[in-house]
Amino acid sequence: MAQLLIVYHSRTGGSRQMAEAAFDAARAETDTILKRAEDTGPEDLLAADGYVFCAPENLAALSGQMKEFFDRCYYPVLGRLNGRPYAQMVCAGSDGENAARQCARIATGWRLKEVQVPLIICTHAQTPEAILAEKVIPEEELEVCRELGQALGAGLAMGVF
Repeated sequence: MAQLLIVYHSRTGGSRQMAEAAFDAARAETDTILKRAEDTGPEDLLAADGYVFCAPENLAALSGQMKEFFDRCYYPVLGRLNGRPYAQMVCAGSDGENAARQCARIATGWRLKEVQVPLIICTHAQTPEAILAEKVIPEEELEVCRELGQALGAGLAMGVF
């Protein structure tokens, strides 16, 4: 059975909720692993057939912990993931586009195949208090995360990608 790996980082809960929603739906379709970025290594990437990367936007970029995951794993798997499908989700306070571009550039270097445009959920947190506050992602936005997870899981299970 194909394996989907969902890697996430979350400081205030938004990205975690998004990743968990995708995981809940994907595991009904295929073998799915949900791991925090700091607990994920090259061996996890090599064992999986497809990926969802989920991170917050911090200062108009990927969160440091997610970037550290990519830094740590990039060279050990370089040239060994070619053609595997991926999708990404960003929990943003403003627009999230730069974080999505950053993730896409890394995925391009790994020669991954983007199978879904980046899903960006904007919390509109703009004050220090709102940015640092625990996030609650609305149910209708979590449903979109579930749809992404289900679609990627089903596509892997059917061999579509």
